[in-house]
Amino acid sequence: MRTRNHFLAGLVPLTMWATAVPTHAADDGLITKPSRYSVNDTIARFETAVRQREMMVFTEIDHAAAAKKFGLEMRPRTVILFGAPKRGTPVMVKTPLLAIDLPPKALVWEDDEGKVWLSYNSADYLFKTLYPRHGAQVPPTPWPLARELEEMSDYATK
Repeated sequence: MRTRNHFLAGLVPLTMWATAVPTHAADDGLITKPSRYSVNDTIARFETAVRQREMMVFTEIDHAAAAKKFGLEMRPRTVILFGAPKRGTPVMVKTPLLAIDLPPKALVWEDDEGKVWLSYNSADYLFKTLYPRHGAQVPPTPWPLARELEEMSDYATK
């Protein structure tokens, strides 16, 4: 009996740990942050932060609106394509297939409990996975983009 109770005692913390892992943990370069704002406000704040830099918003893709046109329901899911043409264009000229993965994207979405999130690929993922995938040369100083993504996402969510 002591062995069984000892086993169960060890199982309880393991079960608690497994259920405590955040549902939206970073995985394979994906960063997800909770937003204190509505979906629309988070989108607007993110786009404002993008435009405050030498970047632009290319477009938005509203997946929920598209689903609704076909009689389907979906919680808000909006993808924002953004980037810096001055930085990205020269790389795409040399490596055309990089355009399948660029410009960077951010996703503003609402979960089943109504909580709003902002997700995007990390600069590490962009430069260590996507660039090599296409044989593109990694910029000598890629880390300013990491700082920009952090600042833009913080402005949008905090």
